[in-house]
Amino acid sequence: MSLPPPLPPPAAARDPVTPEGRLGLVTPELWASGAPLQAQPPLRREAQEEEEEEEGEETGVQGAWGTGTAEQRRRGWGETAEAAAAEKGQVEAVGTAAAAAAAGSVSPARGAGDGRGGWWWLLAWLRRRQPQCCPCVAPLPRSAAHCCHGGTKMAALAYNLGKREINHYFSVRSAKVLALVAVLLLAVCHLASRRYRGNDSCEYLLSSGRFLGEKVWQPHSCMMHKYKISEAKNCLVDKHIAFIGDSRIRQLFYSFVKIINPQFKEEGNKDSVAKPHVIVAGAATWSIKIHNGSNEALSQYKMNITSIAPLLEKLAKTSDVYWVLQDPVYEDLLSENRKMITNEKIDAYNEAAVSILNSSTRNSKSNVKMFSVSKLIAQETITESLDGLHLPESSRETSAMILMNVYCNKILKPVDGSCCQPQPPLTLIQKLAACFFTLSIIGYLIFYIIHRNTHRKNKSCTDLESGEEKKNIINPPVSPLEILLQSFCKLGLIMAYFYMCDRANLFMKENKFYTHSTFFIPIIYILVLGVFYNENTKETKVLNREQTDEWKGWMQLVILIYHISGASTFLPVYMHIRVLVAAYLFQTGYGHFSYFWIKGDFGIHRVCQVLFRLNFLVVVLCIVMDRPYQFYYFVPLVTVWFMVIYVTLALWPQIIQKKANGNCFWHFGLLLKLAFLLLCICFLAYSQGAFEKIFSLWPFSKCFELKGNVYEWWFRWRLDRYVVFHGMLFAFIYLALQKRQILSEGKGEPLFSNKVSNFLLFISVVSFLTYSIWASSCKNKAECNELHPSVSVVQILAFILIRNIPGYARSVYSSFFAWFGRISLELFICQYHIWLAADTRGILVLIPGNPMLNIIVSTFIFVCVAHEISQITNDLAQIIIPKDNSSLLKRLACIAAFFCGLLILSSIQDKSRH
Repeated sequence: MSLPPPLPPPAAARDPVTPEGRLGLVTPELWASGAPLQAQPPLRREAQEEEEEEEGEETGVQGAWGTGTAEQRRRGWGETAEAAAAEKGQVEAVGTAAAAAAAGSVSPARGAGDGRGGWWWLLAWLRRRQPQCCPCVAPLPRSAAHCCHGGTKMAALAYNLGKREINHYFSVRSAKVLALVAVLLLAVCHLASRRYRGNDSCEYLLSSGRFLGEKVWQPHSCMMHKYKISEAKNCLVDKHIAFIGDSRIRQLFYSFVKIINPQFKEEGNKDSVAKPHVIVAGAATWSIKIHNGSNEALSQYKMNITSIAPLLEKLAKTSDVYWVLQDPVYEDLLSENRKMITNEKIDAYNEAAVSILNSSTRNSKSNVKMFSVSKLIAQETITESLDGLHLPESSRETSAMILMNVYCNKILKPVDGSCCQPQPPLTLIQKLAACFFTLSIIGYLIFYIIHRNTHRKNKSCTDLESGEEKKNIINPPVSPLEILLQSFCKLGLIMAYFYMCDRANLFMKENKFYTHSTFFIPIIYILVLGVFYNENTKETKVLNREQTDEWKGWMQLVILIYHISGASTFLPVYMHIRVLVAAYLFQTGYGHFSYFWIKGDFGIHRVCQVLFRLNFLVVVLCIVMDRPYQFYYFVPLVTVWFMVIYVTLALWPQIIQKKANGNCFWHFGLLLKLAFLLLCICFLAYSQGAFEKIFSLWPFSKCFELKGNVYEWWFRWRLDRYVVFHGMLFAFIYLALQKRQILSEGKGEPLFSNKVSNFLLFISVVSFLTYSIWASSCKNKAECNELHPSVSVVQILAFILIRNIPGYARSVYSSFFAWFGRISLELFICQYHIWLAADTRGILVLIPGNPMLNIIVSTFIFVCVAHEISQITNDLAQIIIPKDNSSLLKRLACIAAFFCGLLILSSIQDKSRH
């Protein structure tokens, strides 16, 4: 007796990383049926946003790793619940039959739910199954996607079953729960550590740290700002600073003064000034030398420190007083008249000073601060000393910069100088936001408790005839109010994590330090992963959906590595990253133009949907993190370019593909529109005054000003001014060629004839390498930035042709990169505060002392948060931006009132700050 082949798994239970589990592709036909790709580091499935809104609630849409309807996904169901249960039911049924045929009976404990039942029934069924050629029962890897026999079939089925078992027990939802637990544990640990060790980052700056490189000092738990001449002068204006001590203190004084005036000459003149604001004192080596290291000299030193300790304490009440502990010496280099200065003697003198000064006040902590960090610096650099006694210049400069940070950080409050900075007070807008999120959390908890009690009462009903209980199968629909409260509840918790990471002094921060290995080794890792996880595409069109997701995904990962490694200091890497940013904007032009050209949907609903998805997270962060809109420069950039594309195509005459197909004259009209757009771009690019006048007008100035002017916005816009136009032009040419069937986009077919394809491939590879060689040979960033807008399109087009001309290249894509591509907007924005630190200037440290583990944990939490925010944005977009025009206009009026109130509160805050 042979059993029939097992039933294919339901759609909801398919392998989540196979093409069958994906949404759709970006083809001209789909551009016409849905919203286009967002080219921003966003990576939203814009080409299908219309289908998701109309069908998601009823039919269910499979996302990155999960399945189920939109309602199920909100409740945390999907693959781990109903879909997995359906699969389990089928597997268990077939498994029981197979086991019965093989062994005669089976225990209920051997069902598929015990983790080994699936494998057991599979082996039993395969032993009895006669070899025959049959189609695969589930999506298989390409190597096993053909008709297979025996061991190959068994391995393929086992592979797919194993993947389903893994996805059953470890889904995105379980990953997010694990991330939440990790955040809570880390927060508790850091709170306990700060309570035990103290919460004063100045103490860490003065006493601990390490070298990241030869001359880069990293204090423990905080970031040190490198002060420029103008900043130092601004901080120390009308301030008196006294340096008291021996030759070592004199050298520290010279290094400190040279921060303000690099041309200062070491004349050694003594000044008599009024009472100083800062006193830096220290001595020991001279006493050791003149008394030949005798014990009597040490006793006299203790008496002298004891006598001046009360005076120092008195001065410390109104001034900052620092006692510099003596640095070690390099005894092998000391001259004969300094041989008595040994490290043993220096340690004894330091112990005496610390003991006496710390005990000068009986009932409270001494106000005299110990400057002991110079000892750590000297231990690493004393071997470079010229005489064995005095530190090399680089070490003295580091100590002087530490002193500058200790005094000036609390005055100037630099973003990348978190040491010695108090936590900023909450603004009025932040307090209102905290109240709103708190009320949302309370409201959702009340709603959840009421809903749960109601659900329990209606959960089961008793069959009076049989006396059995029947569970309700149909779940009640989720109301918009519940979705709204749940979304704001989750968003409130996420924003609390954002604030803890980058505004509160809970977690630690460190400076970036670039090395080639910190950038290129992670690039190799993700490249291997991206190649390993590859699948077949549904279609083989140029820039199909999976391919564009993949493109945006690997670009976003490279940009993230670029930011966290500090690779902007290496000019060749910087120039290549500029091309990746330009490629996102290229996709903005390509995607939005394709949508409007094919579908002709210029309605207000479409515009509001795109603007909401692009700007929702940024607006929330502007409120919670107290940052201007222009700070998140890329979102304003793609928002403005979307509106430019919309206005260009929506203004009379509206020219779309359907109209142009009837008369070629309309193609000429569209080209005139594009030419006029290019003319406007050129005018604004070379007329900075006109550009600044436009965007300095209220209320544009509130959106595009940064540090009181719009120069940063002009620089960002001008840097990639042509690439969106290039994307629009490429979309027009590609769609025209496709309409005339000039392209061969079949599976496995080259895009053109063999000769033309080989020629274009050769030209593309040469162009790609030529640009890379030019970018790698750049010596001046300003000059290269000037050429970048005109030449970046060369490498972008070369990549598109290399990726799409060969038929086999269009037929596969990396599911690993594509997954990240779908949440790239959230990844790009969230990195500012919960992966990096100090507004991207530093690195967030959740686990100190272990950089590798810290990166792994912080990255895991960061990705989970970005994915959750993506889902929250999608859910809120469906509620806040309804399709009904009358309802939409009412919502827009409410949104306008909200922003008016926000502008008024922002103006009040600005006046109070000034």
